[in-house]
Amino acid sequence: MDQNALKALVGQAAVKYVEDGMILGIGTGSTVKYMIDALGERVKQEGLNIVGIATSDRSAKQAADLGITIKQLDDVDHLDLTIDGADEIDDNFQGIKGGGAAHLWEKIVAINSRKNMWIVDESKLVHHLGKFPLPLEVIPFGSTHVLEKLEKMDLHPAFRFNADGSHVLTDSKNYIIDLHLGRIDHPHELANTLNGIVGVVEHGLFLDTVNTVIVGRQDGPEVLNARD
Repeated sequence: MDQNALKALVGQAAVKYVEDGMILGIGTGSTVKYMIDALGERVKQEGLNIVGIATSDRSAKQAADLGITIKQLDDVDHLDLTIDGADEIDDNFQGIKGGGAAHLWEKIVAINSRKNMWIVDESKLVHHLGKFPLPLEVIPFGSTHVLEKLEKMDLHPAFRFNADGSHVLTDSKNYIIDLHLGRIDHPHELANTLNGIVGVVEHGLFLDTVNTVIVGRQDGPEVLNARD
C-alpha cells in the first residue's frame, strides 16, 4: 500500500472509536482528511449524532459539508475524544505537530479533551524527535526580532513562506517559524524555553498528550496504548 492508502486505513480505523452522542475534536492534516470522510459516511449511514469541534477552518468546512454538526470550542463544556494526526511520534509517545500550520488550535482542543488519539502512517514513528522541523506560531509584530533571538539561541529558525513568497498565515493570522534542529534530546526543556519567549504564541511540541496511537502499517492498522 502507498502512503495515502495507509492514511485512509487508519482514518477508517479511528472512526470506530466514535460513539453516538460524543463531542469530538476533529484535527487537521492529510491523514485526518480521510478520517473526516469516514466519519461523514458513518453519520450518513448510521444517523450518528455527534458534535465536532474543528482545529482549523478547512477541517470545519470539510466536516460540515459531510453533514457533521460543527460548533465552537467555547460552546461546549467538554470534549470526549479528539482525533488528530502528528508529524513525528517518538518512542516515548511525545510528538511534533504543526506541519499544517494548525498546532495552536490543535493544542487548545487537545488539552480540553478527555482523550486524544493520533492517527499516522508508519513513516511518522521515530526514535528521536527533531528531523521534522519544529513549528512555532508567532505574532507578526516584531517577528523578525523573534527570529533573530532564536538564531542567537542556535535553534536554526526559518520563516515558512508560500510559493509566491508571502508568509504562511495560520487561521489566527499569525506567522510560522520552523526550527530545523535535526534532533531534540530534551523536549520538555526545549518546550519550557520556547514558552518563555515573548512573541511565540505556541510551539509544536505535544508532550504527555496522546492516549492512543493508530499506526497504518502494510499488514494493517496497529493500535498503541500511549497512556491511560
